[in-house]
Amino acid sequence: MLRIGIIQISIGARVGTRAVLLPGTVVEPFAEVQPGVCVDGTIKGDDVDFHEKHTTESDGTWSMLRYTLTLLLIDVLPAVSAIPAVALCAYVSWHNETQQNLLATTLVLAIPVTVLSIISYASLLTGLIRFTARYMAPGIYSRRGMHAWAAWLTHRLMSDARAGLFAFYASLLTPSWLRLLGARIGREVEVSTIVAPPSLLHADDGSFLADDVLLAPFELTGGKLVLGVSSIGKRAFVGNSGIVRPYHSTPDGSLVGVLGSAPVPSQINAGSSWLGRPAICIPRRMDALPDPKLAFDPPLRLKIARGAIESMRLIPLVISALLIESLVVSMLTVLDHCALTIAILAGGILLFTAGVVSCLIATAAKWVLMPNVAAGHQHPLWSSFVWRNELALTFVESLALPWMLRLLYGTPLLNMWLRTMGAEIGQGVWCETHRFPEAELVSLGNGVTVNRQCVMQTHLFHDRLMRLDRVTLKDGATLGPAAIPLPGTIIGSGSTIGPLSLVMRGEHVPDSSQWLGNPIRPWENSPKCA
Repeated sequence: MLRIGIIQISIGARVGTRAVLLPGTVVEPFAEVQPGVCVDGTIKGDDVDFHEKHTTESDGTWSMLRYTLTLLLIDVLPAVSAIPAVALCAYVSWHNETQQNLLATTLVLAIPVTVLSIISYASLLTGLIRFTARYMAPGIYSRRGMHAWAAWLTHRLMSDARAGLFAFYASLLTPSWLRLLGARIGREVEVSTIVAPPSLLHADDGSFLADDVLLAPFELTGGKLVLGVSSIGKRAFVGNSGIVRPYHSTPDGSLVGVLGSAPVPSQINAGSSWLGRPAICIPRRMDALPDPKLAFDPPLRLKIARGAIESMRLIPLVISALLIESLVVSMLTVLDHCALTIAILAGGILLFTAGVVSCLIATAAKWVLMPNVAAGHQHPLWSSFVWRNELALTFVESLALPWMLRLLYGTPLLNMWLRTMGAEIGQGVWCETHRFPEAELVSLGNGVTVNRQCVMQTHLFHDRLMRLDRVTLKDGATLGPAAIPLPGTIIGSGSTIGPLSLVMRGEHVPDSSQWLGNPIRPWENSPKCA
């Protein structure tokens, strides 16, 4: 069932980053919605005089022009970075008169063209982010000045880098990449697909930042821009989709759980664990810890082995380059022998074929690299299981996703592909996400609905130990946008989990019930700001 409703955001109100407003929500004048929460109903505003909190400063012509031109720059950046590779291909093509020679040369050039494109794109990003860092000092600024523009542009570039340079992330190369961009990163730090302004990020030795963590995001309020540093202490952990706001920190040994937010610095202590939004302090489970040499202090041989496996992340990028080159050669061949109308029709068929090939290659890579994934198993960070799992994920994110997967959301074709990856998917399933880290541990019953940005979180990684378990949605269950079920969860038949909700590890949700919140609680009893 599709639910549509009006959302009203009143004058002077503020909606935080990654927040979700449900249909029918009213945010009253000068009300504030905190980052990363789900809002349902009416949010009351402060009784503050209009002129005290609202600014009437208008956008100037130069400000509007600056943002417009920057949007164009962001769009053409990948094309500009490809110019050296295209020039190399054009030069070689000019000296190959026959189609056979051109095809052979295309195969030979695949690796150098890919490497050249990556270096060009990374260099452009580095230059731009280093430039914007000059305007990113902590402080409070006008939202229409250069500081606001620099913060907005940095956020866009770092978000785009996760897609264009996905092979850089969750690897040995990630800390060096972030240091190059201006971040202060300590030794033995593990960083996944984070989004952060590098100049405002401090991560101490042995810290762990998981997938989609947001750090030091710029904040807008009352016409002002707030910039501040986020600091991660020694061996601190921030779970998937966690948020650490400006001027917030996680002390040594502390933990912020999946989809959680770090509390204010006066509340959080070293070694403490926090869950949810707003954050609540919880006792830490004393699970079995891995061998320190497989977690924080690996020997050189393991670093070399990991580096060798991670270097193979170049393979899906090379295959993508080969697909592009093959498409170009094929289109030139069609144009040589057919009319323009036929060539246009053939172009669509060739693109679809390339997309199917990319998905099949990702599936093949998964079963070659990860044939035996089982619930209940545990694997330390410095083990080939974890590295091969990330390599298989790179084939999905860097090959299948850009070529086809993102176009298949909400279609039976996505369900078909997920089944090839090992997921159990029933009839009539509506799925708008491909994020099944270990697909064979996911079971979706008949008529299940999985909304956008959901993650089937079949593993947890705190203490640098990967713990695997199943995630099950029974017939007719619904998972709201950006909701996350943790390993071992079972969502009962006909039950609904609201947006941005967290289903705790091992939790069994009863049939025909509604739940909302982080962590979840009965929807009808949930506060207005979940």
